[in-house]
Amino acid sequence: MQIVILNDAAEVAAYGADIFSTQLQRKAESVLGLATGSTPVALYQELIRRNREGELSFKDATTFNLDEYLGLEGTHPQSYRYFMNEQLFNHIDIDIDNTHVPPGDAKNPITACQDYEARMAAAGGVDIQLLGIGRNGHIGFNEPSSGLTSRTRVKTLTKETIEDNARFFEEGEYQPHLSITMGIGTILDAKKVVLLATGENKADAIQAMVEGPLTASCPASALQLHKNAVIVIDLLAASKLKDIEFYQHIEAENQKLQDYLASVASL
Repeated sequence: MQIVILNDAAEVAAYGADIFSTQLQRKAESVLGLATGSTPVALYQELIRRNREGELSFKDATTFNLDEYLGLEGTHPQSYRYFMNEQLFNHIDIDIDNTHVPPGDAKNPITACQDYEARMAAAGGVDIQLLGIGRNGHIGFNEPSSGLTSRTRVKTLTKETIEDNARFFEEGEYQPHLSITMGIGTILDAKKVVLLATGENKADAIQAMVEGPLTASCPASALQLHKNAVIVIDLLAASKLKDIEFYQHIEAENQKLQDYLASVASL
């Protein structure tokens, strides 16, 4: 894992936007894995700004989202398809037909999961996958006890996740307890993974992911197995790591190495 510790949420969003911008500039037809939730919103706003100002284009890109509530149509205001349209897709130059979100209203969810995996494979696999992290260490809707080799599937949400997401639903409004989510194995197939986390409420999950054992009780710990995982966090999210200065030193040395390799490549 590459651990990048920044001052605040604004710096985390800008750093994440730089990674996605670089990916699109290097490969216009990139396959992007995207995520919902509050953390990616600032990153999406920055990507929208750069797109409007002509710094990058999504017209040749394809996207696959991590997950969706089972039982919600894409037009439902609480669906993740609706979220993505409102927060990103409607504001950039992407072909909406090239954006994919698991179908929450699928008549046969099991078949839909298999089809979603097949579509990702047919697109050449995900080049870069964006992740958030839940307080219980979940990534996507892969809750604790999820298999580390799991594929896209129907998943039951934990009480903790349901309570965390209840704020997005009106009182008395139906809130799904099931989801379709990329599996941990699916996520690990991405060529690069970028996880963003901000705030003190994510500090325990970050510590368990980075410094704890590889375990199904913290699904995000599976990223220890990924050869190109970048964890971008603010100081609050990093506050329970044992030695923040150590990670900052390692990242500074890593940046020196990248600068050196870039200078050699330019000769």
